[in-house]
Amino acid sequence: MFVSPSRNFSVADSPLPLFHGTGVALVTPFTANDHAVDYDALRRLLDFVIEGGVEYIVVNGTTAESPTTSAEEKTEILRAAKEHVAGRVPLVFGIGGNDTAAVERTIRSTDLTGVAAILSASPYYNKPSQRGIIAHYQRLADAAPVPVILYNVPGRTASNLTADTTLRLAEHPNIIGIKEASGNLEQCMQIAALKPADFLLISGDDMLTTPMISFGGVGIISVLANAFPRPFSDMTRFALAGDYQAATEKLFDLLPLNPLMYEESNPVGVKAALEVQGICSGAVRLPLVEASESLQQRIRKLM
Repeated sequence: MFVSPSRNFSVADSPLPLFHGTGVALVTPFTANDHAVDYDALRRLLDFVIEGGVEYIVVNGTTAESPTTSAEEKTEILRAAKEHVAGRVPLVFGIGGNDTAAVERTIRSTDLTGVAAILSASPYYNKPSQRGIIAHYQRLADAAPVPVILYNVPGRTASNLTADTTLRLAEHPNIIGIKEASGNLEQCMQIAALKPADFLLISGDDMLTTPMISFGGVGIISVLANAFPRPFSDMTRFALAGDYQAATEKLFDLLPLNPLMYEESNPVGVKAALEVQGICSGAVRLPLVEASESLQQRIRKLM
């Protein structure tokens, strides 16, 4: 692989607090022929990222193609993940949507035994006001039997959680952090400067992990860590240890690959990288399509 060797950390070397370090936004593997959920590949992927040193796993996030998996599949994916992970790392489950009442019903009806937290993306398409976003999350947090992590990704949702909104929601006792993928470092700094001490600022952009840690972030929920868990988790741990030179070296190793992960939409690129490694097929569900031959060739060349 193209990533240069250097010092390595492992989970056993220095255990991190909960939701610090690298979380992986796990893809959902599908079979190449009929695009059914591939549970054998799911188990291979779980082992691959855990052995690669990630601190926790997010199941059924948007990288998991949650818009195109059924309610029954989501239930079975969570059950299979809990069974196979068997407590080796914490699990986070993605539950989000743009109908607050429906999301609340899903939270109440989902067996969250063994789940450490919920990750919930801000409502998409509706473009609610900041007051609407606050009311939405407060209702979900009131309903949830486990802690809630906010997810701000305005490039996908068409609405932004401002720093003021995030800080207001941080006052809720069951909202413990935010996955911040706005790409706006000044906004992230405003959150870091004024947030409660125990509120978690988590990067939602792989390439901004190290700079966000430098001013108070605690880690990342990563796409690249699906295919490159060891170099990515090393990078994050170096940054958390204050070794920004080593972290930056790892970051620059990964830099050429990152835009290819999103060129034909996420998770098309990272599934292509996983296919190269024999972890799962590159299959995705419509309206996404598998990586073009050109993209596959460029990914293989870098690997």
